[in-house]
Amino acid sequence: MKLFFHGAAQTVTGTQHLLVINGKKILLDCGLFQGKREESYEINKKTPFDASSVDILVLSHAHIDHSGNIPRLVKNGFRGDIICTYATRDLCSIMLRDSAHIQEQDIIYANKKRAEKNLPPFKPLYIMDDAVESLKYFLGMGYNRTREIAPGISLTFFDAGHILGSAFVVLDFVDEDEGKQKRLVFSGDLGRVNKPIIRDPEKIDGANILIIESTYGDRVHEESSASEGRLKDIILKTINQGGKVIVPSFAVGRTQELVYSIHQLINTQQLPAKLPVYVDSPLACDATGIFRLHPEVWDTETQQLMNESPSHDPFGFERMQYTRTAAESKRLNDLKEPAVIISASGMAETGRILHHLKNNCENEHNTILFVGYQAENTLGRRISTGEKDIKIFGEEYHVRAKVEKIDGFSAHADKNEMLSWMADWKKIPEHAFVVHGEETAAFSFKKELENKGFGNVSVPARGDMATA
Repeated sequence: MKLFFHGAAQTVTGTQHLLVINGKKILLDCGLFQGKREESYEINKKTPFDASSVDILVLSHAHIDHSGNIPRLVKNGFRGDIICTYATRDLCSIMLRDSAHIQEQDIIYANKKRAEKNLPPFKPLYIMDDAVESLKYFLGMGYNRTREIAPGISLTFFDAGHILGSAFVVLDFVDEDEGKQKRLVFSGDLGRVNKPIIRDPEKIDGANILIIESTYGDRVHEESSASEGRLKDIILKTINQGGKVIVPSFAVGRTQELVYSIHQLINTQQLPAKLPVYVDSPLACDATGIFRLHPEVWDTETQQLMNESPSHDPFGFERMQYTRTAAESKRLNDLKEPAVIISASGMAETGRILHHLKNNCENEHNTILFVGYQAENTLGRRISTGEKDIKIFGEEYHVRAKVEKIDGFSAHADKNEMLSWMADWKKIPEHAFVVHGEETAAFSFKKELENKGFGNVSVPARGDMATA
């Protein structure tokens, strides 16, 4: 078999890995590359293979860096099945349309700037019609249900514990060239143990070929209990000085976990019952509705909170408000009382969070709280690493608000958690490919795997090809 690495190779965005197994072309994920705007646009608009020649797309989960280029793939001629879990299909139905809306709006702004420089206009990567069209090809499949997706090639999804519907992918097949039975495992994004809402990652007993993420391959997260304690302390300190806590947060997964944690802190009287909390993201509103629709994948802790909470809703409480309309969002600019405002996007590149940062970053009583990974060349990375002079919508601002980071809310397994996931494997992979990590993290995790006895461990770059 052959493997082609077209994204998330020595970086964390734009996952696209193309497999050729017994003549069948199987694409693992089809994500958008995120980073510098013009560089990202150029990478995302060039499909590095013939889309019409791909037989099947296997999608690990709905995050845009894994699913966001699906409408363009279909636009360019893909007509195969897009196989994913049921919850992933539900999330993609809102996330891909939201991505199309962002494409359309961003291109308007970008083209105004380009016109000022007498540069030719950009075209959106895809539009709403393309996103809706792509949904026709989605095919839902349950966890632990094996299905033959091509002659002699079977697919099984196992719960990855990353976000709702996330899966790691197992492909079992007989390699016709070698006449051997093989198992390929693609981790997708591997989640953490003992996290709220969704279950822990499932375990299997090994693989012949492994493609594994390495987002946090060189570090260890703080304990979840410590993260919740820090969240409480940051919120209390900020509201006691009359400020607001502004949280850039991924609309799917991280926002629901934050709301859940704040709900618990209020239930246990560690935060004021009257604390105003706003989730200002139409996508997060819709995603939270989908979380409510899938209690079958919740862990027992969430089920218990649902039963014990007065509202019987782990994502809602007395002062919790979801703002959907632009008018509701704008009213938050005039908010005088202390509050927590959670808004997308999580890396502060697009969306309503930019307005909240613009209106609040220069107030020293406020806090900007980062609770997720910030990719290179994003506004979130610049603020979180201490840059004071930033640009938002082309205007300059000086960050006077306190900047805090809590890594413990990450939905990605850290170095030790990934190694623990593989600790009991009876079959050690003959080939391992470390992806979805910046160079330092990826090469550090490569050494960890080699120290554990893994053979033929490599860190492919974008465009590399390998055989296994």
